[in-house]
Amino acid sequence: MTDGVNDGAMDPMRILLVDDDAGLRRSTSLLLSDEGHQVEVATHGKEGLEVAEGFRPELILVDVRMPVMGGMAFLEAYRGSGGEAPVIVTTAYGSMELAVKAMKRGAYDYLPKPFGRDELILTLRKAQERERLRREIHRLRARVSSGDRFGEIVGRSPAMVRILDMVGKLAPHPTAVLLSGPTGTGKEILARLLHRESPQRDGPFVAVNCGAIPGTLLESEFFGYARGAFSGADRDREGLLEAAHGGTLFLDEVAELPGELQVKLLRALQEREVRRLGETHSRPTEFRLLSASNRPLPQEVEAGRFREDLYFRVAVVTLEIPPLKDRPEDIPPLVEHILTGLSARLAQPVEGVTGDAMDRLVRHDWPGNVRELENVLERAVILAEGHRIRLEDLPPEIREGRDLPPGPLPVDGELSVKIQSARLERELIKRALERTGGHRGRAAQLLELSDRALRYKIRDYGLEPPE
Repeated sequence: MTDGVNDGAMDPMRILLVDDDAGLRRSTSLLLSDEGHQVEVATHGKEGLEVAEGFRPELILVDVRMPVMGGMAFLEAYRGSGGEAPVIVTTAYGSMELAVKAMKRGAYDYLPKPFGRDELILTLRKAQERERLRREIHRLRARVSSGDRFGEIVGRSPAMVRILDMVGKLAPHPTAVLLSGPTGTGKEILARLLHRESPQRDGPFVAVNCGAIPGTLLESEFFGYARGAFSGADRDREGLLEAAHGGTLFLDEVAELPGELQVKLLRALQEREVRRLGETHSRPTEFRLLSASNRPLPQEVEAGRFREDLYFRVAVVTLEIPPLKDRPEDIPPLVEHILTGLSARLAQPVEGVTGDAMDRLVRHDWPGNVRELENVLERAVILAEGHRIRLEDLPPEIREGRDLPPGPLPVDGELSVKIQSARLERELIKRALERTGGHRGRAAQLLELSDRALRYKIRDYGLEPPE
């Protein structure tokens, strides 16, 4: 055994060995098992495909020449079915051209027969390291294409996945979008995301809270004014609609606009021009209109508080953002994302949340939605004494009250297969860990998961044991 093979331990893998030589299957299986790997065997390519479907190997050793289905046909069929595990072909002397051909068609490497233990282990180790690099590159690319693009939007629930999918479809077009949902769900963040992904990304993003501007100033704020238009107007000033030219105008709490301003805004949207107070000529302005409301605008229209014609202008497409209580599976990744930012901003090295604390966070009904979650976590980070937020670091209303009821989810989520599956999966993992005394390897076997998959799920569901 060479020193190179001794350097560094190799993680256990699920390895599929496909070879028609019974003696080689037996000896290689024993060797790999002694190294801690889980091994399944097949006598030809067709059988190998069947085994791979259920076994989900992390690496495959396959002979080039076999009856029924050889290694080349296996490789093509396996890759064609979406299989991604590294494939190492083994070949006897005289078949090297087939090995080279296999590598051109997607095999990772080849091993000439007969091969020794050190040669086999070294090849496996290189393949495993290559697979680690491939996954890391994939993760970084995914982060660049989605995580960094949608970096402030975190969610795995079906509702949030649909919303982000819609954002991707809507962003390139100038369509007016209404973001509807309770306070604190991140409507402005989604608006900024739509702007950032749009052709207007280099233009201004002008955000205005329609409920925060005094009624007497609304018209001058929206349309601007000329010098001398009224007492105190000592200079010309452009309004918000004019300032948004070439970019995006975001009207937050658009339902708060008074009726008179709704009429003037409608006219400006129809004619794509604005007239400052005190001027007789209009100025062209072109912008993408995004709006948000925590009150359903159709109900406001029905009640006569919002103009129907303006509603059709601002809500060509409506994105409904559900409250956080209806998407509990979004809470663990949200917690991780928020804690990363808070730890850096507050210079507090908090790495995560204990299992019982995460359980309470997931069960809380979050009337203030993501904004409330951010506030709770900021308080907990400041109070935390260790590297993890504990149950006692959470405020009393989280520890003791306002829980979602156990069992069925609220009506909006009780028929969601994905939401219910996430709850069931978390409970099964929790029980498996309890049954095995926290031994993750045995728990993974009970759950029929890979060690790696279980590790990720334990982290995502906040089931790590307290320090």
